[in-house]
This record gives sequence, C-alpha cells and structure tokens, in this order.
Amino acid sequence: MRAVDIIAAKRDGKELSREEIEFLIRGYLDGTVQDYQVAAWTMAVFFRGMNAAETAALTAAMLGSGRVIDLSSIPGPFIDKHSTGGVGDKTSLILAPLAAALGIRDPMMSGRALGHTGGTLDKLESIPGYRTALSIEEFRDILAKDGFAMTGQTGEVVPADRLLYALRDVCSTVESIPLITASILSKKAAEGAEGLVFDVKYGAGAFMKEADRAEELARSLVTTGEAMGKKIIALLTNMDEPLGNMVGNFLEVEESLDCLEGAGLPGVPGPGDLMEISLELGARMAVLGGKAASAAEGRALCADCIAGGKPRDLFLRNVASQGGDPAKLLELRGRWRSPVCGEIRAPPEPAEAAGAARYIQGIDAWRVGHAAVSLGVGRNRTEDQVSPTAGIQFHKKRGDPVKAGAPVMTVWSAAEEGLAAALPQLEEAVAYGPAPPAPRTLIRGEVRSGGSPELTGPASKGVR
Repeated sequence: MRAVDIIAAKRDGKELSREEIEFLIRGYLDGTVQDYQVAAWTMAVFFRGMNAAETAALTAAMLGSGRVIDLSSIPGPFIDKHSTGGVGDKTSLILAPLAAALGIRDPMMSGRALGHTGGTLDKLESIPGYRTALSIEEFRDILAKDGFAMTGQTGEVVPADRLLYALRDVCSTVESIPLITASILSKKAAEGAEGLVFDVKYGAGAFMKEADRAEELARSLVTTGEAMGKKIIALLTNMDEPLGNMVGNFLEVEESLDCLEGAGLPGVPGPGDLMEISLELGARMAVLGGKAASAAEGRALCADCIAGGKPRDLFLRNVASQGGDPAKLLELRGRWRSPVCGEIRAPPEPAEAAGAARYIQGIDAWRVGHAAVSLGVGRNRTEDQVSPTAGIQFHKKRGDPVKAGAPVMTVWSAAEEGLAAALPQLEEAVAYGPAPPAPRTLIRGEVRSGGSPELTGPASKGVR
C-alpha cells in the first residue's frame, strides 16, 4: 500500500477503504507518510468529499491514534456539548455547571481561539490560577467530584487530530465537512461522552456561512456519531451577530456568571440571545441524559435550575478544583480591564432624518471577531498570546433605538495600536436604520437521526 495511490484514488473521486485510511493516519503519526502527502490528501478530500463509511473510518482511525479516557468507575450519564465556533459564544461555561446541577456529568474537552472565533480554554484561563492542562487522572477526579471538568487536548488523546488540524489550518482545508466531523467526534469519543449536543453555527461569524452547509455538517455529525454508538442532537443556530453583550476572555467569564445568576431569563434583564441558546442546548442535554422527556420539559427544568442557584455554586466550586481563586474572580468582576480604552458611539443623524428615531439593524459578527483579534482577545496563529482583559462590551444591539452620540460599545485593548486597528472595524460592523429590523431566527432547527431536520416549531425562535 502506498500513500501516493491513496491520494490519487481520492483525487479521482473513489471511495477509500478502512484499511487505506488507517494506513494514511498511522503513517502520518509514525513518519512513514510525509506531511506534504497528507496535505495533498486533505485537499483531495476537500474537493471530492467522503461518504458516511469513509468519514466513520477516519473518525475511528483518529480515535485509535491515542488513549480513550475510561470513565467506567464514575456513575453517568455523560453528556457533552460542542459548538462549531462563534463570536461571544460562552455557552460552554454556562452549560457544564448547569448539566452537573441536573445530575448529568459533562466531560468537556475544549479548544483555544483561532482566527475570529473564541476559545473556551482562553476564557477559563483568564480566571486567575485556573488550570486547563489536566492529566487524565485529574480530569477523572474533578469530573467525579464536581460533575464536570474542563480540559484541553493532551498529547495522549487523539494525537492524530492535533497534527491533522494544524496541517489543515495552513493548507486551507479547515472547512471540509468530513474532516471537521472526524476531528470533532474523535475528540468527543475520546473524552468519554455517551451523548453529544452540537451547536452548529451558520452566518457571518461562523465557519459555515450558509445555513445549507451548516445543515450538511449537522447531518454528518449526527450520522457518524450514531454509527459510533453515541446519542446525538444538533441545533442549527445563527451567528450573524455576536452572542451576548460581551466579547473577550474575562468579560465572557463575567457574562457567564451573570447568566448563571439568572440574567436573561424571561423577565430578567440581561443577554436574552445568550440565555435562549443556552436553555435550548441545555434542554437537549437533559433529554439525552434522561432527565427530561422532551425539549420543552428540559428547557423548563434548566430555567428552574438556574433560578435555584446551584449551577453558579458548582461553577465557583470547579474554579477552585482547577486551581483558580473564586474569591479573586468575584473581586475582579466588573473591574479587571485592559488599560487602553475607547468607545464606539452612534454617528450623527443624516440631515434629512434629524430628530427621527433610529435603530440598530445589526452588528456584523465577522467584523467584530476580527476587531477582537486586533485588541488581543484572539490569535491569528496557534502560538500567539491572548489578553485576558481585552474585549468589547455592547451597550446597544440589534433592534435597540439609538440617538446620535450614544455609546454603542466600550472597547478595551492590550495596546494602543490594537485599539487603533479595531475601532474602524467596529464602526463598520454596526448598521443603522429608520425602523426596527424584522425579527431574526436565532435557532433555525434541530437535526436528529433519520429524516429531515425540523426547521420550524418549538426549536425556531424569532428574536431581534
């Protein structure tokens, strides 16, 4: 068997056997298959695709490249959530303690910011002392004690994914649906999750810009995950605009705490879009974990649980378990910011509309995400350092009325040049108009096993 023949077969649109895929992945790990050959193969996959059997074989080969975490000594159920990435998406910080409070264990293996999308590990590490580089033994111990544990990928777990993802990043094949599916599911299977809820995003701030492509990815994740014996539900969610009112590592930790204290619940001021997504994802975790018979029942259960305060207490307990200082976190809350500060204010009204009401029509998530990288929130390369205290706070969002000169955002940067680069991007991100915008669909639908996705009904929420 030769790598060049496998590359040529996929280039020509042929189906690869399980043995051919295993040969390629095993050879990449032991050095007998060169990185340039794997790069050529990923480009062939990008253009030719893979069928369900090939995708399942690739996922299994990557999973078998390292150690699978054994959770058999801990009572379950084990349900995790995974997002395909967005701007201001801090739902993992809310959902892990929420699931634990419902009696569901969440073994969460997360990633870092790359490009315009944020990373859960960077957010958690903005908490003074918080450790995400856990050994497998520490991961198990904390999961057993707190009901959830938050860790990064180690060299022992799915090493093939670490190598393959870095290669895809530099040869422009990140967006391949079979390669995304294998990358996500191999990590999630390795962490020990029995069931998975996927938040598959589409729109300006997502990797998948088109809803149809996001649906295709959701179907691939559901089909391949179930072939591996996992219980899977995927939601299709809108990422045209940033999620919540905060973008930035420590700022997003603060907003997660706000939500765990009830902000955004019906009748409570706060980020309604963030709470909406969190409750719907949490509802599906409750269903897969056997705590609710339906999404509607799960949603009510999650809302009641947050109102009772237990998820917040578990979040702070986990901070201590992973080396952080809960008291210091609460002391810094609302105060710890980068020293360089600026504002985005609503521009003067057009002469012909003087005195008329104006409304924010939308805030472009892609522009905000790239501005945040300039501020120091994210990274362009994996080795870049991020700032815990840089970020953006939105005072106005889509549908809000706004007067000329009113503050729309406060912006904090790690350096003057970062602020200077970000402010023009943020100004361009905001669209204004004379009337409130039409409600947008925040949650487009749900994809489960078999049949078409449910794109209407209780899963679809119209919000501004």
